[in-house]
Amino acid sequence: MKVLGIESSCDETGVAVYDTDAGLLAHRVHSQIDLHAAYGGVVPELASRDHIRRLPLLVRETLSDAALRTTQLDAVAYTAGPGLAGALLVGASFAEALAFALGLPALPIHHLEGHLLSPLLSAEPPAFPFVALLVSGGHTQLMRVSGVGAYALLGETVDDAAGEAFDKTAKLLGLDYPGGPALAALADAGNAKRFGLPRPMLHSGDLNFSFSGLKTAVLTVTRSPGFASDAKADLAASFQAAVVDVLVTKSVAALKQTGLRQLVVAGGVGANRNLRRSLDAAVRRRGGRVFYPEPELCTDNGAMIAFAGAMRLSAGAQGQRSGRVEVRPRWPLGEVTPP
Repeated sequence: MKVLGIESSCDETGVAVYDTDAGLLAHRVHSQIDLHAAYGGVVPELASRDHIRRLPLLVRETLSDAALRTTQLDAVAYTAGPGLAGALLVGASFAEALAFALGLPALPIHHLEGHLLSPLLSAEPPAFPFVALLVSGGHTQLMRVSGVGAYALLGETVDDAAGEAFDKTAKLLGLDYPGGPALAALADAGNAKRFGLPRPMLHSGDLNFSFSGLKTAVLTVTRSPGFASDAKADLAASFQAAVVDVLVTKSVAALKQTGLRQLVVAGGVGANRNLRRSLDAAVRRRGGRVFYPEPELCTDNGAMIAFAGAMRLSAGAQGQRSGRVEVRPRWPLGEVTPP
């Protein structure tokens, strides 16, 4: 089966074709970073308009890369939520219209399900069940993944997500948008032991997270007498170390609680090199292994949506053929069910 995947939940337009026999045939992603940089963050209306401009061309280019015609597709999968309402509607409308015109099933996919399953696209994928750490700009969650659609929430952030905290802290340090990668790059030149920042909820006894207080601690340091701009790298490194400590400690605790040895890390923050090194070392000490998606698939992309759609079809999902467009900007992952 050949599945076209469309992702448009926020500020990346992603398109891909996944073949259940041959694997990922082609994928393309257009990032809107330059579009939103002047505003220091994503402007929803501009994001929606850019998806409208980019999506038809990206679909044509991706199909050309895969050497396929639309008539050779078997299904169309698209992100139905969560995300920005307008951006979701663009992708959903295009996907449902294309599927209806071709007489194909359309599969609405949960954005986070795409991230959860994306490491299965790697050359050495994990096997079910596993623990998943979802770390992105909007989500920080630990899940037990037993199969497609079988997700049990173990813990989540009670305020800011890790990626959100990275972005807000970068703004406090005067770094350009997008702040997360800029802060991580600055941290590479800093001394992580210079500032004793807190590790929120490190010993809370559960698997929940909190990063809002850590961001506030950074703000307090920047406003303290004597803080100079040449200390920014050290503060960035100290902040990053605090986030990594919390994520690693909670992830190891989740493995211990579930008795599992496989940890999957997905989402944009999962590309952070310090986080990967620390997780690899901590999980290896427990006799386990960490699995990551390919670096290019850490951020939002169509490949993970096409793959999730193909997995659902293979597991018996029928999809819909009504052409009806319905998105869910707020969609708890716990409401996703097996095919």
